[in-house]
Amino acid sequence: MFSKFKNKFFDKKDKEENVVENAAENAADNAAENAAENAADNATEKVADNVPEGISENMVTEDAAKDAVSETEMISAETTSEKVVSEKNEEESIEDSIKAISERFAAVTAAPTPKVETKEEVAEKISEATDETNEVAEEISEAIDVTDEVAEEIPEAADKTIEAETEVPAEEAPVEKKGFFKKLVSGLSKTRQNIVSSMDSVFSGFSSIDDDFYEEIEEILIMGDMGVYTTEKIIDDLKDKVKEKKIKKPEECKALLIESIKEQMGTKENDYRFENEKSIVLVIGVNGVGKTTSIGKLAAQLKNNGKKVVMAAADTFRAAAIEQLTEWSKRSGADIIAQQEGADPGAVIYDAIQASKARNADVLLCDTAGRLHNKKNLMAELKKIDRIIEKEYNEVYRENLIVLDSTTGQNALSQAKQFMECTDITGVILTKMDGTAKGGIAVAIQAELGIPVKYVGVGEGIDDLQKFNADDFVDALFDVDISE
Repeated sequence: MFSKFKNKFFDKKDKEENVVENAAENAADNAAENAAENAADNATEKVADNVPEGISENMVTEDAAKDAVSETEMISAETTSEKVVSEKNEEESIEDSIKAISERFAAVTAAPTPKVETKEEVAEKISEATDETNEVAEEISEAIDVTDEVAEEIPEAADKTIEAETEVPAEEAPVEKKGFFKKLVSGLSKTRQNIVSSMDSVFSGFSSIDDDFYEEIEEILIMGDMGVYTTEKIIDDLKDKVKEKKIKKPEECKALLIESIKEQMGTKENDYRFENEKSIVLVIGVNGVGKTTSIGKLAAQLKNNGKKVVMAAADTFRAAAIEQLTEWSKRSGADIIAQQEGADPGAVIYDAIQASKARNADVLLCDTAGRLHNKKNLMAELKKIDRIIEKEYNEVYRENLIVLDSTTGQNALSQAKQFMECTDITGVILTKMDGTAKGGIAVAIQAELGIPVKYVGVGEGIDDLQKFNADDFVDALFDVDISE
């Protein structure tokens, strides 16, 4: 393309040069001719005016003609020189222009030329993008369908799990008990490290039984959260047994100490009376101790024993408490009476009592709001619920269970004392025994308050809430083999 342009340019240049050359020659010829004529005329006139007398006209004319010719030649030479300079300048200007054009053309041709897509190419790309979007939408839709299917299968799996956990053949019951004992032993490991390891060093470190020996045991029991009052009772009973049996060796006191602790926390046959007759169970306690979970597990056990159970969701203050108890209702198969969040707890209890009467329920389990023992308004509402139960359902057996967190140690004992001022507490559910270093609180509660520990929780499973057995607890606390 550039060569073609260059050829056209130089052809034009040649033509322009010819025209300029012809014009210059004509102009030079005309200028020389006119200059010669003018010079001749001027010279003739000048000579004529100044010719001296006696000189012939021809002589003057001849000399003038020579002068005119010389002047003409000089003018012609000057004109030719100017022509050459002009032509040279014009040629240099043309070459500069050609050079600038060549550089511009080279720069343009060297730059990458952007590709211009046709309408067909753009349409094809849009079509491909649309297809990919549709494929992603289909994958998302399939994922949502799978999620919905999994969500539908979860309740079924939970129900099957409940059935599998609760439907235990009678011949396997001893194995289940031993399994629970192992969980109890494992759960009390931290408490055992505080008590037993130190206790063994006392039994093996002393050569005689004296006041220092008893003081060491007393200190270890207090450090295990058994409390001062309970520890004093245990030490007094141990001293009586040692004196009565005339024990002389310290290592022989271990069995007597275990026996004394068991005597402080024994349960009676009628402690579980509510399981065998129509009853209402009010479950109380502060937030976070595991009230709702304990109610759900207890409902599942009662249903497994063939009881008709109704649950009252009277914890209307805590967020999601109603939903949590509703889920336990589905898992255990128990009926539930509930209202919206923020409703009057007394109204929920009233409705649940009426529903229990109409449905001829065996046990009504009542969940209540978690309240601190130093909150007077909430404690006053607990008294209101107590009055509703006395008025509307006094013909059935009444059970008031307080749920305590074993990890709080002596604070749990303080909570129980405060709640006893509002209602008559008949039993304790002690939770989180699977990881506490303060398991001795179970001994202190029964020894100091006279309230039996009826259930202990050692895990999250539905069968990890079991009836409390003092012998098993103390054996697990001192790591005594169950087969002994």
